[in-house]
Amino acid sequence: MPTIRKEILIEATPEHVWDAVSDAGAVHHRLVPGYTEDTIMNGYERTLVLPNGGITREFIVSIDDKERRMAYAVKETRLPLLHHHASFQVFPHGENASKLVWITDFLPEHLAPEIQARIHRGAEVMKETIEAGVKGD
Repeated sequence: MPTIRKEILIEATPEHVWDAVSDAGAVHHRLVPGYTEDTIMNGYERTLVLPNGGITREFIVSIDDKERRMAYAVKETRLPLLHHHASFQVFPHGENASKLVWITDFLPEHLAPEIQARIHRGAEVMKETIEAGVKGD
């Protein structure tokens, strides 16, 4: 099973980054605006409404405040996935910065280039959005 690990250095405290990452119902505001138009929560299920009219349904598997780790699994998307599980974990980096580690496991293997591109772009948007949130505080 392929694994993609992405480390994102963010100019914001771990507390600020974790606050954004753990806000499972605000993905469209706090993490990837433009990538998502809305986020709908129904218990452990999260539905991301995409700009092109598509949706992605996910299960929120864990939100661990102590470890600053959030895990989720994709249940439904336009990609022909057999399996998708990912996690975010926030670590201190220097004095007032953070390292956000995004790990994604998925099948089938041939989707690796597409998923890698999505993670790369998503990471850029997350960094920009979280850092802009710090400047706006």
